Amino acid sequence: MAKHIHLGKKGEELAAIQLKVWGYHIVAQNWRHGHWEIDIIALKDNILHFVEVKTRSSANMGYPEENVTEKKLRTLIDASEAFCEQHPIGEKIQFDILSVVLNKQKTTFLFIEDVFI
Repeated sequence: MAKHIHLGKKGEELAAIQLKVWGYHIVAQNWRHGHWEIDIIALKDNILHFVEVKTRSSANMGYPEENVTEKKLRTLIDASEAFCEQHPIGEKIQFDILSVVLNKQKTTFLFIEDVFI
């Protein structure tokens, strides 16, 4: 497995653990529908969160969240509509970004909630 793919998978695993610590219930990880994928789907306070996880080994070349493009968010919205048709749970939906910087010294998280396009 390529190093960047391994880093991304590790970041997604740690993101799910951190969301649980923050009181979220993980509904699905790496949910796929056609060519769409949602990294994490979580439920908290009856809000269904669609979370895009971005991971880097350092912030030297920029922060992970800077790699979430408008196109990626549009894809996340389209995928969320498919998920909600199949699994009608939660009263509201929300789109979030969980940025993970994973290096040897420590892991840091930045949770950007309710991203608006």
